[in-house]
Amino acid sequence: MARSISYVTGAQLVSLKRRPNIAIIDVRDDERSYDGHIAGSLHYASGNFYEKISNLVQDCKGKDTLVFHCVLSQVRGPSCARKFANYLEEVKEDTGIKDILILERGFSGWESSGRPVCHCTSVPCKGETGSA
Repeated sequence: MARSISYVTGAQLVSLKRRPNIAIIDVRDDERSYDGHIAGSLHYASGNFYEKISNLVQDCKGKDTLVFHCVLSQVRGPSCARKFANYLEEVKEDTGIKDILILERGFSGWESSGRPVCHCTSVPCKGETGSA
Protein backbone atom coordinates (compact mmCIF):
# COMPACT_ATOMS: atom_id res chain seq x y z
CA MET A 1 0.00 0.00 0.00
CA ALA A 2 1.50 3.33 -1.06
CA ARG A 3 1.90 5.86 1.69
CA SER A 4 0.30 9.21 1.12
CA ILE A 5 2.19 12.38 1.83
CA SER A 6 0.34 15.45 3.11
CA TYR A 7 1.24 19.03 3.85
CA VAL A 8 1.15 20.64 7.28
CA THR A 9 1.15 24.36 8.06
CA GLY A 10 3.57 26.00 10.46
CA ALA A 11 0.73 26.54 12.94
CA GLN A 12 -0.17 22.85 12.78
CA LEU A 13 3.47 21.91 13.28
CA VAL A 14 3.64 24.04 16.44
CA SER A 15 0.87 21.83 17.89
CA LEU A 16 2.41 18.61 16.58
CA LYS A 17 5.83 19.49 18.07
CA ARG A 18 4.35 19.05 21.54
CA ARG A 19 3.92 15.33 20.86
CA PRO A 20 6.86 13.04 21.67
CA ASN A 21 6.27 10.83 18.62
CA ILE A 22 7.11 13.37 15.90
CA ALA A 23 10.39 13.93 14.09
CA ILE A 24 11.19 16.99 11.96
CA ILE A 25 13.57 16.23 9.11
CA ASP A 26 15.52 19.17 7.68
CA VAL A 27 16.83 18.25 4.23
CA ARG A 28 18.55 21.56 3.46
CA ASP A 29 22.21 21.30 2.66
CA ASP A 30 24.75 23.92 3.84
CA GLU A 31 22.20 26.64 4.55
CA ARG A 32 21.17 24.92 7.79
CA SER A 33 24.51 25.85 9.35
CA TYR A 34 24.11 29.59 8.82
CA ASP A 35 20.31 30.11 8.70
CA GLY A 36 19.49 28.11 11.82
CA HIS A 37 16.91 25.35 12.08
CA ILE A 38 13.72 24.27 13.81
CA ALA A 39 14.63 23.22 17.34
CA GLY A 40 14.96 19.48 17.75
CA SER A 41 15.05 18.76 14.02
CA LEU A 42 17.21 16.06 12.48
CA HIS A 43 19.49 17.01 9.60
CA TYR A 44 19.58 14.75 6.56
CA ALA A 45 20.94 16.82 3.67
CA SER A 46 19.21 16.23 0.35
CA GLY A 47 22.54 15.83 -1.45
CA ASN A 48 23.15 12.39 0.06
CA PHE A 49 19.70 11.67 1.46
CA TYR A 50 19.10 8.29 -0.17
CA GLU A 51 22.40 6.87 1.08
CA LYS A 52 21.43 7.80 4.66
CA ILE A 53 17.79 6.63 4.71
CA SER A 54 18.52 3.54 6.82
CA ASN A 55 20.16 5.84 9.42
CA LEU A 56 17.04 8.03 9.40
CA VAL A 57 14.85 4.98 10.05
CA GLN A 58 17.04 4.18 13.08
CA ASP A 59 16.98 7.79 14.31
CA CYS A 60 13.18 7.81 14.10
CA LYS A 61 12.50 4.65 16.11
CA GLY A 62 9.44 5.27 18.28
CA LYS A 63 8.19 8.09 16.05
CA ASP A 64 5.00 7.75 14.03
CA THR A 65 5.00 11.11 12.25
CA LEU A 66 7.81 12.60 10.15
CA VAL A 67 7.70 16.18 8.87
CA PHE A 68 10.11 16.99 6.03
CA HIS A 69 11.18 20.46 4.98
CA CYS A 70 13.77 22.40 3.02
CA VAL A 71 13.93 26.16 2.45
CA LEU A 72 10.57 26.50 0.68
CA SER A 73 9.40 22.85 0.65
CA GLN A 74 8.85 22.97 -3.08
CA VAL A 75 11.55 20.59 -4.36
CA ARG A 76 13.97 19.00 -1.87
CA GLY A 77 11.50 18.52 1.01
CA PRO A 78 8.81 16.82 -1.11
CA SER A 79 11.42 14.83 -3.05
CA CYS A 80 13.04 13.45 0.11
CA ALA A 81 9.64 12.70 1.66
CA ARG A 82 8.73 10.68 -1.44
CA LYS A 83 12.10 8.87 -1.42
CA PHE A 84 11.52 7.99 2.23
CA ALA A 85 7.98 6.73 1.59
CA ASN A 86 9.21 4.65 -1.36
CA TYR A 87 12.02 3.21 0.78
CA LEU A 88 9.53 2.13 3.46
CA GLU A 89 7.43 0.42 0.79
CA GLU A 90 10.48 -1.40 -0.60
CA VAL A 91 11.84 -2.71 2.70
CA LYS A 92 8.40 -3.69 4.01
CA GLU A 93 9.65 -3.26 7.56
CA ASP A 94 7.18 -2.16 10.21
CA THR A 95 8.79 1.07 11.38
CA GLY A 96 5.67 2.37 13.12
CA ILE A 97 5.74 5.48 10.92
CA LYS A 98 2.17 6.28 9.94
CA ASP A 99 2.30 9.86 8.67
CA ILE A 100 4.77 11.52 6.31
CA LEU A 101 4.21 15.26 6.10
CA ILE A 102 5.81 18.24 4.39
CA LEU A 103 6.00 21.65 6.04
CA GLU A 104 4.20 24.20 3.85
CA ARG A 105 6.45 27.14 2.92
CA GLY A 106 9.43 25.30 4.47
CA PHE A 107 11.94 26.81 6.83
CA SER A 108 11.58 30.21 5.18
CA GLY A 109 7.86 30.32 6.00
CA TRP A 110 8.52 29.03 9.52
CA GLU A 111 11.08 31.75 10.21
CA SER A 112 9.20 34.60 8.49
CA SER A 113 6.14 33.81 10.63
CA GLY A 114 8.22 34.62 13.72
CA ARG A 115 8.43 31.05 14.94
CA PRO A 116 11.48 30.08 17.01
CA VAL A 117 14.73 29.22 15.26
CA CYS A 118 17.61 27.38 16.91
CA HIS A 119 21.22 28.28 16.05
CA CYS A 120 22.96 25.51 18.00
CA THR A 121 25.67 23.43 16.40
CA SER A 122 24.77 20.20 18.23
CA VAL A 123 24.32 17.07 16.15
CA PRO A 124 21.59 16.08 16.61
CA CYS A 125 19.96 19.33 17.68
CA LYS A 126 18.80 19.17 21.26
CA GLY A 127 17.67 22.80 21.29
CA GLU A 128 14.28 23.75 22.57
CA THR A 129 13.92 27.46 21.92
CA GLY A 130 10.51 27.88 23.50
CA SER A 131 7.17 27.62 21.77
CA ALA A 132 5.62 29.96 19.26
